[in-house]
Amino acid sequence: MSAPRRMHLGWFMNFTRPAWTTPWVSDAEAREWTDGEYHVDWIRAMERAKLDFMMLEDSSMVSDGFRGTMDADLKHSLYAPKHDPLALAPVLARETRNIGIVVTASTSFYPPFLLARSMSTIDHLSRGRIGWNIVTSSEDRAAQNFGLDTLYEHDARYDRADEFVEVVEGLWGSWKPGALVADRATGTYVDASRVAPIHHEGRFYKVRGPLNTLPSPQGRPVYLQAGGSPRGREFAARHADAVICAAQGVPAMREFRDDVRTRAKAYGRDPDDVKVMFITLPVVAASRREAQQLFEEMQNPSETAVEISLGHMGALTEIDFSTVDPDAPLGDLQTNGHRTTLEKFTGLGGTLREATGRWATRYTNPAFVGTPDEVAAAMAEEFDEVGGDGYLITGGGSRRAIAELTDGLVGSLSDLGRVRRTYEHDLFRDNLLAF
Repeated sequence: MSAPRRMHLGWFMNFTRPAWTTPWVSDAEAREWTDGEYHVDWIRAMERAKLDFMMLEDSSMVSDGFRGTMDADLKHSLYAPKHDPLALAPVLARETRNIGIVVTASTSFYPPFLLARSMSTIDHLSRGRIGWNIVTSSEDRAAQNFGLDTLYEHDARYDRADEFVEVVEGLWGSWKPGALVADRATGTYVDASRVAPIHHEGRFYKVRGPLNTLPSPQGRPVYLQAGGSPRGREFAARHADAVICAAQGVPAMREFRDDVRTRAKAYGRDPDDVKVMFITLPVVAASRREAQQLFEEMQNPSETAVEISLGHMGALTEIDFSTVDPDAPLGDLQTNGHRTTLEKFTGLGGTLREATGRWATRYTNPAFVGTPDEVAAAMAEEFDEVGGDGYLITGGGSRRAIAELTDGLVGSLSDLGRVRRTYEHDLFRDNLLAF
């Protein structure tokens, strides 16, 4: 009998405060997360459980997308305060040895040269474990912090991103193998004949090059991407090493994965080199009864939880949901922001109040509720049915929640032979491609 297929696992989080309103986070910790120590403890637990990577999301604004003020965003710390994940990555790298560290950076706001240089530097500092979550951003308020009145049109952002990736890959390739010679006899540190400008002049960018950093261990970072729109899927299929998907239910999950793999093949890529990671929010507890109770609380949010959800939706879509009648059917809403997020939200049906109540449990996979052993078995069953590559865990936010998932759930998955028991390689990309 053949061994069961193994799944890749990552964890989605922010460089922000822990779940400070829960009883499992101290008052001091709610204020002192800024030194990075909380996230160091988190990634160490993940590495002990042999997860593939930690993914650090990011945004560059204080949102006023709900009721037209910043009150909800700051009161509930939704999009601020949030610190820079690129600065945290080297700290995490020094405290770990194997796990991948994925940071988010926007092609709409970063200059290509600066992004290429920063990623190359961090790949050196991590000895080949850095990844880049490629985003095009979705918020006008963020754009206004970078000299723009509004964000570029949705599909045009991906056109810019395609050229951005072309530029940074040109910069990473501007040093040829063997450029570093460190020859004491001739006094030559770098062979100049192996370093050349790229002289890129395109539709959106003009960059001379070459990059002024040495080639990094991976050559380029691992690419993650989360576009769910047709244009986003096309970008992911062309570039991404791993694609993040928020589909619900086996048919939708299978359709997404099959579509991305077909698109990747059209670009001449091996579809097996594009890992599709499904977002999941496992509800794990010591007993099924306790887990089910937590799940039911998520389905029946308090007024505070509703405000938090609508604050998030307002930031992501640039739609102020305080102006929408909470008890009227959701109509046809349009956005230049997160289109897939809005489509999934309005697709929940019913009124705004009803959709908000369903959001927490239906945006991510709602099937995984129970003890660690029960959730692990359900994940393995769905994984086999979908034919997927792995899961991106979301949630957590306290050391108890981290332990429940790393020691509990991942421990049970390990007992089933469904996750790695060791890191097979030194480089992040090689571990991602190991199975």
